[in-house]
Amino acid sequence: MAAAVETVGRGAVETCGLNEILEALKLLLSPGGSDSSSLQITKHDVLLATFRSNLSALENKFLKGTQWTKLKLLRDAVASKAEWPQASEDITWSFTAQTLLLLLCLKETMVCLAADFNPGKPNPRTAEAAPALSPDTLSISQQKIVQSALQFVVTLGVCPYLIPGVGVPLRCRTEFGAVVQDVVCPDASPHTARRLYTSCRVLLDVAQHASLGGLIFGCHFGDIAAGLCQLGFCPTKRKPPTPEEEVLTEEERALSRRALRDMLDQVYQPLAVRELLVLQGGPPQSGTDLKTQLRCCAPAWLRRLCGQLLSERLMRPNGVQAVVRGILEGAGAGAAGGSDAEVTAADWKKCDLIAKILASCPQQSLSPDSYYKHICPQILDLFHFQDKLTERQFQRVATTTFLTLSREQPELAAKYLLPPLLAALHRCTDSAEIPESDMVPGTILVTEEELSRCIEDVFKVCVVGNEPLPVLLDSLLPVLRVLFSLYCFTRQGVSHLRSLCQDILLWILGKLERTEAIASLKGFAGLDKAAPSLHPQCQFRAATRGGIMITTKEATNDEDEDEALYQKVSSEQSQVEHLGDLLSHCQECGLAGDFFIFCLKELTHLAVENEVEVKAESFSSISLLELEQKHTLLVESQEQKLVVLQLLAVLCERMSEQIFTNITQVVDFVAATLQRSCVNLAHEAESTVESQTLSMAMGLVAVMLGGAVQLKSSDFAVLKQLLPLLEKVSNTYPDPVIQELATDLRITISTHGAFATESVSVAAQSTLKRKDPEGKIEEQQKTSHDRHTGVSQSHLEQQQNHEKSPQIGQECNAPFIPKENIKPITTTDRKSGSITTEQLQEVLLSAYDPQIPTRAAALRTLSQWIEQREAKALERQEKLLQIFLENLEHEDTFVYLSAIQGVALLSDVYPEKILVDLLAQYDSGKDRHTPETRMKVGEVLMRIVRALGDMVSKYREPLIHTFLRGARDPDSTHRASSLANLGELCQRLDFLLGPVVHEVTACLIAVAKTDGDVQVRRAAIHVIVLLLRGLSQKATEVLRDVLKDLYHLLKHVVRSEPDDVAKLHAQLALEELDEIMRNFLFPPQKLEKKIVVLP
Repeated sequence: MAAAVETVGRGAVETCGLNEILEALKLLLSPGGSDSSSLQITKHDVLLATFRSNLSALENKFLKGTQWTKLKLLRDAVASKAEWPQASEDITWSFTAQTLLLLLCLKETMVCLAADFNPGKPNPRTAEAAPALSPDTLSISQQKIVQSALQFVVTLGVCPYLIPGVGVPLRCRTEFGAVVQDVVCPDASPHTARRLYTSCRVLLDVAQHASLGGLIFGCHFGDIAAGLCQLGFCPTKRKPPTPEEEVLTEEERALSRRALRDMLDQVYQPLAVRELLVLQGGPPQSGTDLKTQLRCCAPAWLRRLCGQLLSERLMRPNGVQAVVRGILEGAGAGAAGGSDAEVTAADWKKCDLIAKILASCPQQSLSPDSYYKHICPQILDLFHFQDKLTERQFQRVATTTFLTLSREQPELAAKYLLPPLLAALHRCTDSAEIPESDMVPGTILVTEEELSRCIEDVFKVCVVGNEPLPVLLDSLLPVLRVLFSLYCFTRQGVSHLRSLCQDILLWILGKLERTEAIASLKGFAGLDKAAPSLHPQCQFRAATRGGIMITTKEATNDEDEDEALYQKVSSEQSQVEHLGDLLSHCQECGLAGDFFIFCLKELTHLAVENEVEVKAESFSSISLLELEQKHTLLVESQEQKLVVLQLLAVLCERMSEQIFTNITQVVDFVAATLQRSCVNLAHEAESTVESQTLSMAMGLVAVMLGGAVQLKSSDFAVLKQLLPLLEKVSNTYPDPVIQELATDLRITISTHGAFATESVSVAAQSTLKRKDPEGKIEEQQKTSHDRHTGVSQSHLEQQQNHEKSPQIGQECNAPFIPKENIKPITTTDRKSGSITTEQLQEVLLSAYDPQIPTRAAALRTLSQWIEQREAKALERQEKLLQIFLENLEHEDTFVYLSAIQGVALLSDVYPEKILVDLLAQYDSGKDRHTPETRMKVGEVLMRIVRALGDMVSKYREPLIHTFLRGARDPDSTHRASSLANLGELCQRLDFLLGPVVHEVTACLIAVAKTDGDVQVRRAAIHVIVLLLRGLSQKATEVLRDVLKDLYHLLKHVVRSEPDDVAKLHAQLALEELDEIMRNFLFPPQKLEKKIVVLP
């Protein structure tokens, strides 16, 4: 009987077409005579009546109609082979069963049609003709019918039977889903577990056909995976069920587990990762709303299962790429791109999340060593994606993951991550062993592509990542000299690697400890022969595609020795010049000054060594071999001395006058000069040039002590390092003038400038005249000297008052003065320019008074003097700034508002000096300043921006960078303050906002979409409002590249933001944008006449 059914079924399949099956599906899914094409019916009884009428109509069609006889035979054959229940008291399951039967019929028919398809041979004369279409291909309208059927099967046969927490509930999806949830009768036969098992197994059977599998997995993969997880892994009761109670056998549960793993291996892996993350109950993807918040928390067994399955996805080949794509593609990136691709590139939180996932070793891994060995090559491959839509996202994830691994697992990163990254550079170091097969002249050791990829990857990790991890710096030190040699080679021609090498070298030198940086520069200059360098048999050569490759050197003949020597000397000279160019970019950080001082000390050291060796050697008692060795060492020492002299010459030529950035470097320079002079005196080698250099160095000290630089107590502590050397010069130098000056300088330094002789002033004036022959700064020097004397007198007066005071001083920078001696000076008591030193000192002391009115009045008085440009007040700018900043922390409103006003006015007078300190204080963390103090400094910065007006463009870079970093601060109030200041700044930049408009826009979009604090989101939207108002009609030019992204963000906020204030800000911004675009598209008509004069 079964064989007869199979024979009939096979015959029906051979003659049944797709159209009959699809018409039956269409009849079964029709909305019951409703004219509406929508399938979402909201009434329970109407929905159930529709199911009954459609099932009845289908059976009547099978019984009475003659055109569907073959389809009925096929359906009966498939139903007879099915081992699952098809009839039930629950009409929804009967409807689902009939739909599953028709889908199985469709699959069988398509398989038979494809097997019988035999396309003819193509006609060579009509090669452009399209190939014959397979008969199992579905049209677009037919695919829509199949998709509707699949949607009904999943909605009625899978989702209602999932336990809470497994998958996304129907109530959270659509209104129709909520209705279906209510009409399903789970108490009727068959059991819900049996229904779920049947639906999942039949859908997987239908999905074996490629076309149908794409429709099923493309839309319903997550629901089927949730059903299989519940069927195969949901824990049962502790007590084993009886055969009557058992719904699914252990074999069926094992089959479900195996089907789940087969399905996960079969589908697109990023899709599997994304759906598993949703099942696990991770953070919602972009576009989620209140509906996802109604979901129950995933049960513990499901979270563990999804974590295990995700780990298995990660450990597969290209698993890292699948995880990254699975997380990023949900936000608009990936193969399809999307309007939010640029926003995703700026979403650093998502990249940090991926990095943490990849850096965490899963429990299923045998060991962390094997895990990192498996994924580290895949992480490096993320740097090399060429797709424009995914390149930025993947490179950011790769950089963040690289740094996270290096931070959390430095030993494993040094073993599996950094060696492959630097393999191209390690291959050509002098410590590398080159095989004999590669020693043939002209052999390519490192190809152009390998070297370019290596340099670009190092640039992305170091410069773009910008996190100086110890393991990263330690790995770069052995190849640093090779990198510098490559940089020197790129300077000989045009190469895209030049800027990359320069940025990498500057980053490394800036992040290293100063002693290590100086040691690296010694290696660059050739002073340290032990430093790893380029292999002597290797050389750089220009490649065919504009890059650089590393090859083996050509063998040199005896005739070419002179040419080789010339090439060696010229190469060393060019390296020194390139080193000078590199150090010209390191002046602000002080590295150039420190290296210059090192060269001076090295020159003195070499001179002493040579003198000692020459005097100590007696050549009469040594052998010829020893004599040759001594001669070689002497030649090498002379070569080093020549290199040092060349370095000094290049540095003096290339560096500007601001090579020294602090008092310590100036003192070290003077100490090196004094030390060299003492050494020359000891060896009786003093010359006129040395004497002039010594005079200039001592004159420089005299200039500092004479008032050209405002010295602090810490500066005098540094100057005291010169006392032993000055004493030695005063005792041994033959010139009496220099002896006297050295003695006077010792006295001035020892007394912290309280006593200065005339010779110090004369030396300072002489040094300044050499610098300025026309004497333009003589008057300024005199003013500085008077100020210095006044400060000394006021210091003595303060000390006397302090000794006379019977009370104990407070813990502040100013000495304690009794209250009856304090009388703040107001503007009504004097005229502009008439304040005296005593009045200024009295007001300064009043600024520390414990009485709030007295202190506030003193601060107001100082602010008015600054506003009126009082010379005596402006001379004490550092003291005034210190007073205002200390009063910023006062709890009284009147006091700290007065301090804010004072700092803003002082910054208006000296913006270059004060703005940098304010930005550093604003950018510091909570451990250094309280959040309230940082907020007050933010208010000061806002007032400064407003006061500067158009001049704020000069300080655009430090202001914008500080505010953008503040937008990522952990403190929400500081983030809101930074965004408010950013809005004030962007209003005044106009066209100067262009170079940074992408950074600002990316920050605003990321904050507005991802920040959890409502105040911060409001501030981000308000920045856009201020930006549009400030630019007005210029917005179409300045913001032309990001205007579309800003519009999409504002629409997103209006639609999805729960906060009404943020919505209001977004609505205002949209109105501003609407007005701007209307004026741009429809400019106002002007009645004017243009007159042109013809030639």
